[in-house]
Amino acid sequence: MAKSPAVGGVQSVERVFDILEIMATVGGSIGVSELAERAGLPVPTIHRLVRTLVSRGYVRQLPTRRYALGPRLIRLGESATQLFGSSSRPHLAHLVEQIGETANMAVLDGNMAAYVAQVPSAHTMRMFTEVGKRVHLHCTGVGKALLLQMPNDAVRSLVARAGMPAYTDNSITDAEALISDLERSRLRGYTIDEGEQEVGVRCIAAPVPNAPTLTAISVSGPAARVTLDAAGRIAPMLQHVAAELGAEFERDTAL
Repeated sequence: MAKSPAVGGVQSVERVFDILEIMATVGGSIGVSELAERAGLPVPTIHRLVRTLVSRGYVRQLPTRRYALGPRLIRLGESATQLFGSSSRPHLAHLVEQIGETANMAVLDGNMAAYVAQVPSAHTMRMFTEVGKRVHLHCTGVGKALLLQMPNDAVRSLVARAGMPAYTDNSITDAEALISDLERSRLRGYTIDEGEQEVGVRCIAAPVPNAPTLTAISVSGPAARVTLDAAGRIAPMLQHVAAELGAEFERDTAL
C-alpha cells in the first residue's frame, strides 16, 4: 500500500526509495506488476520510475524483462559502509579500554557477515580480522548475533543457502543445533563463539538495536583470557555499548 509522503518530503523521491527497498527485500529479481502491487502504485508510475533508475544504473533489466538492483548501488553502499564503520570506532575503542580485547563491528552482507570496523587490543597476542572480510554466520560470534535478529525460519533458509562448513571441531554444522544455540543466546542476550571459527579463540557478541541494517558488535581474544567466567563481566559492557550505538542510529534516522 502506498504511504503518505512525509511532511516536507518529495513524493517522487520517496517512491523511488520505496522501489529500491522493495527490490532489496525481495533479494533477487521482480516484475513490474509485482513491484506495483507491493508499492501500492499504478503500473505506469512504477514503469516510469524504474526506467529512470535503469538509465542511471541503480536498477538493471534482466533478459527475462524482470528488474534487479543495479551495479551503481555498490559504490554507494561501499562508501556508506565505510562511514558507518568509522562512526562506530570511538565506541569500539571504549570497549577495548574497558575489556582489553579486540572489538569488532559487522553487518549482514547477503548470506554472510562483513566486518566494517575494528579496534585492536594492545596485547601482543590478539585477534585481528581485516575490515571488509566476510565470514559465515553460523560459526562466528558476530554472525550468530546477526542471526539472533531474524525469525528461526529465516535463519534456516539463510544457512541452507550459505552452507554450514566446519572450520573446527566446535563448528555447528546442523541447522537445528544452531537454532538451539540461538535460543539459548536469546535468553541471555548475547552469543558466544566457542572456537567455532578458529581454535583457541573465544568471541562474545551482541546485536545492535535500531541499526539501519542488521548489525552486531563483538569482543574476541584468546580463550585463555576471554574465559566463560569473564563472559559475565564482558557481556553487560558489550550490551551497553550496543545500546549506545543503537540510540545514535535511531537519532540519525529521525533527522
